Parts: sequence; structure tokens; C-alpha cells
Amino acid sequence: MIASVRGVVTVRRPDHVVVECAGVGYRLAVSGETLRAVPAAGSEAGLQAHLVMRDDGIQLYGFATEEERDLFQMLIGVQGVGPKVALAVLSGGSTRDLLGAIAAGDSARFQTVPGIGKRTAERIIVELRDKVAAAAVNGVGGAHEIVASRGDDVRAVARQGLLALGFSLAEVDSLLKDARGESPEDLIAEALRGR
Repeated sequence: MIASVRGVVTVRRPDHVVVECAGVGYRLAVSGETLRAVPAAGSEAGLQAHLVMRDDGIQLYGFATEEERDLFQMLIGVQGVGPKVALAVLSGGSTRDLLGAIAAGDSARFQTVPGIGKRTAERIIVELRDKVAAAAVNGVGGAHEIVASRGDDVRAVARQGLLALGFSLAEVDSLLKDARGESPEDLIAEALRGR
């Protein structure tokens, strides 16, 4: 599997870029968010990648960050959401904003994406809400060690999870101030719902 591509940007279009590596040009479909991070043609760029193989062909998708790639992989795991629709979702905002919308249960945000109706938007929320909260907790290096060393201090784990999602310390303190829950995942979901 191709995990990343680094080289010179030779083509930069609204829906894809071509990055030449060692004489081979890789065409990567990208979201609008990733496209903003890709420099002009002739400059060097590095993208995270995900390869999708189907009966009708092979497609390579590029992402500015690992977090965006992880969200893409979660989205294509939802029934009714293919790679093109997932890229359209990713074009609708930063990874942090989209994760917040999922955790907050904001299905209306996803209904604005072409190809996503009410049912698919609700399915995204239902299937990914717990994964988003768990990923925030587990994505932090040593999160399990925090749980083991601090016992019942779920707030500390939730705090680390929100920091891993990219929130500042001040934002995390504000989000967790009134949040209630018995697990770090519950606290994170509640905190993001209150945004």
C-alpha cells in the first residue's frame, strides 16, 4: 500500500494533484482542504495517501495530514459513503471542525454535502460519534497509561483527548467546564455537543 507521496507538484487542479516522485507521476484525488495546503506547480510537497482498489480501477487519494486521512477512512467505512462523497465531506471544513460536528451530532452540516441526504448524514453521526470520541482518547500517546496512573480521573483523559483533536488549553478548559459523563468518551462527546 502507498502510505505517502513526496515529490514535485507537476499538476494542481480543483479535484486532484500530480506529484512526481523518482520519475513517476502520482495522481492523487484531494479535498478542497488539502488542495489549500498543496503548493504551486514546481514546488515540493508531501501528502499522506490512501489507495482504493476496485474492479473498475485503482485510485489514490491524498491528504495534507494524517488526521484528515484517518477521518476519510472512517467516512468510507460508513454505508452509503464512497471515496468521492468522503472527499466532498472533507472539503466542507477542517478536520477538527468535522470531528466536532460528528461528536456534536450536527447531521445538518453533512446534509449540505452533495450526495448526502438526511439518512446518510444521520448514519455518519450514529456510526462515527463513538469512534471519534474513542479516537480522541486513544490517539493521545500514553492515554492508557494516564487511565492506569490516575485511576478514576476520566477528566484528565478527556482533556488529553481534546488536546489531541487540536484544541488549545483554554478551549479545552472551557469545553470541559460544564461537561458531564462517566467515561472520557462521554465527556468529549458532551463537551463538543455544547460548542
